[in-house]
Amino acid sequence: MSTAPKLADALAQAEVVVPRARIDAAIADMAEVIARDYAGEVPVYLSIMHGALPFAGQLALELGARGIDLTFDYLHATRYRGATSGGDLVWKHRPATALYGRRVLLVDDILDEGYTLAAVRQWCLEQGATDVRIAAMTVKAHDRVVDGVSADYVGLEVPDRYVFGFGMDFHEQGRSLPDIYALKDDA
Repeated sequence: MSTAPKLADALAQAEVVVPRARIDAAIADMAEVIARDYAGEVPVYLSIMHGALPFAGQLALELGARGIDLTFDYLHATRYRGATSGGDLVWKHRPATALYGRRVLLVDDILDEGYTLAAVRQWCLEQGATDVRIAAMTVKAHDRVVDGVSADYVGLEVPDRYVFGFGMDFHEQGRSLPDIYALKDDA
């Protein structure tokens, strides 16, 4: 039985790549654009668990401050399950809110290669959503994204390294860190 590496060891081999103040500013900037796009509407706001939780909560409050009401729900679909590379998509929870005829805003912590977001977006469309957009707090700086997948609203670009903190995990640890870290030289 293998044990996960210790978060303290990871932090000793990591650097802050996005401090909390920059995260907060990026989320506020995203909210301005999203609020304009959804003015007068109440979209279905789907947080993708677990990683999106801190981002989704803060973005929702920023949207509320700008007069946007939301129909909250969540989904849990994962390819990682604590690992550092993805496998087959596993649905742990599908939203209870009917999506038929609704605009949907998918809210996620990171757009890396996009396999999970592509599958989730397709599922939402199959449920009858009229429009599905993606708000990603972070997007990795690389060109390995699945064809046709991009975030409609992007907070920050992060390096193409193992990143964690502010919702993103290091072996299911460190999601509550207020900054975003990257392992040095993928240590």
